[in-house]
Amino acid sequence: MRPYAINHRTQRAARKNPALLFKLPSRHSSCFFRQIAKQLFKVHAPSTSWICAQIGAREHYAIPRVLHRSGKLEALFTDYWSHGLWHKLARSPRLTSRWHEDLSDAEVYSFNSSALLDGLRNRIHPSTDSYSEFLRIGSRFGKQVRSSLARRREQHWENTIFFGYDTGFLEAAAWAKDQGAVCIVGQMDPSRTEVEMVREEEKLWPGWAKTPVLVPEEYFAWRKAEWALADAIMVNSQWTFDALVQQGLPADKIHIIPLAYEAKDSSEEPSAVPLKPDSEPLRVLFLGQVNLRKGIQYLLEAAKLLKTENIQIDIAGRIAIADQFVVKAPPNVRFHGAVTRDRVREFYKRADVFVLPTISDGFALTQLEAMAHGLPVITTPNCGRVVTEGLDGFIIPPRDAAALADRLRTILEDPERLQAMREAAQLAVARFNLDQLDKNLRALEASLKGTAPSSLPSFA
Repeated sequence: MRPYAINHRTQRAARKNPALLFKLPSRHSSCFFRQIAKQLFKVHAPSTSWICAQIGAREHYAIPRVLHRSGKLEALFTDYWSHGLWHKLARSPRLTSRWHEDLSDAEVYSFNSSALLDGLRNRIHPSTDSYSEFLRIGSRFGKQVRSSLARRREQHWENTIFFGYDTGFLEAAAWAKDQGAVCIVGQMDPSRTEVEMVREEEKLWPGWAKTPVLVPEEYFAWRKAEWALADAIMVNSQWTFDALVQQGLPADKIHIIPLAYEAKDSSEEPSAVPLKPDSEPLRVLFLGQVNLRKGIQYLLEAAKLLKTENIQIDIAGRIAIADQFVVKAPPNVRFHGAVTRDRVREFYKRADVFVLPTISDGFALTQLEAMAHGLPVITTPNCGRVVTEGLDGFIIPPRDAAALADRLRTILEDPERLQAMREAAQLAVARFNLDQLDKNLRALEASLKGTAPSSLPSFA
């Protein structure tokens, strides 16, 4: 028997007033009483409502939060919702962060028991095949959501948009589409294009990766099935858009909606940026997974070209390259390993410039985090378009250590320009706020509303 989803709004409301069970959709309230409640309390859905499904706290639940704020969120389905007793049971920081105050009064369903059992299972028998594990968890989540959707007897599916992220989308979306819903899949990365580029890096830099990238064909086939089923595919960057078109998707089916960023505390609000004393080294920060995909190999090559300059490079994040290359790094580089969220803020505050020489990223939210802290960003075109060339950072060709070293020298030799770029970086973040995400989602809804379901494309 498949476990029922936990309806957190019903649980919370019922503790205050058990009569509210008749008003809130739940497995505990019958269709008959909910129909009466809708008439008595005139609970009418907006002309178009959204149901979201996501594994984890991706983007800090930005899309369901924006939809809830505008009154369009019908329900959120997620793998774990860390509220009340479940917060204490979670223990792992990975699960305790699965909650957001902005959704405290939203209709949220979760499958907490399954997520807890997965965590226990992985601690006892860690998976050696991460992509097959992604498929297993995604498929199970999709089936759980599908079962829950089937119990929504009064849902007006013809006025519903179902949104979910890749790998956990297929089963639930297939059912919702059969009922008349419009289905949107959020594709988080460039898929096969990205994997093939990383494999090229492994050949160019043999022995660097601790664990080679091994992705089964089943994983790509699953994603193709999701793309074929969806009425629209949401991506976060032009880079991912172009990669999916190269893989055979029709361009008119793909919609670019950049990620949104919001300040976590007052330290990230725009403020006067102190001038760096000439005597101090230029502090360069790399923050993220320390692997070939993020371009760490080219940063270390650039560091060798800058050994005689007054530059210090801090590398923070889980290290996924072989130890021998960490030990052989030039003296102007320091590896700090994985860092907690509190320490991340410290690294941003100490730095002067942020580098992301990425080979491929679906967006790379760290760009916006860095800019919010007043750091100009040096990156490549193979991620979200955040940087305005020469104003708040630089865009360099991928796989170009010499270009990276040259841009760092430019910043080192011109403190006044660094100061101006830092101030411009703080202002640039405003283009990527929740209000803009709301506008983008409304535009996407308008483009899909009232259109007939699209025919399924061929992926031969």
